[in-house]
Amino acid sequence: MNTDQPPDNPGVIAFPPLIWLVNAVISVLVHLFIRLPIMRYDMCLVCGIVFIILAPTLALSALITMKAAGTNVDPGKPALAIVRGGPFRFTRNPMYLALCLLQIALGFFLNDWITLMFVVPLALIFHYGVVLREERYLTAKFGEPYLQYKREVPRWI
Repeated sequence: MNTDQPPDNPGVIAFPPLIWLVNAVISVLVHLFIRLPIMRYDMCLVCGIVFIILAPTLALSALITMKAAGTNVDPGKPALAIVRGGPFRFTRNPMYLALCLLQIALGFFLNDWITLMFVVPLALIFHYGVVLREERYLTAKFGEPYLQYKREVPRWI
């Protein structure tokens, strides 16, 4: 094995669902001590249901699209293709967007502004610790085809 070669993966800071889980647990712990209600709970429940349906639907669609394209879903493994179909037509990061939507759902289910606002640090961690690293990796690996995709499709929404 040649150790002079960089690893064929983006080197993200952690497995993204684990990042979400840690963020969610911290937000719930904060919620136990500080509560800032958003609105009437019945309205929050409706919003939470919308987001809890939207998030897994988006993630599952992205997962199916990536599998169909023949590339790895795990960011710790090599990218084998640029995925342009399914939700990747509208956002370059549908799975990370889905995890952010899941955090928003949690905030609505708990009817708590603080838990809801934990989507901000989550998105920042994804942006700097995952997305930018993936973009550098994909640019180095695929070159102009990936740069063209970046010009055509927004990073988030």
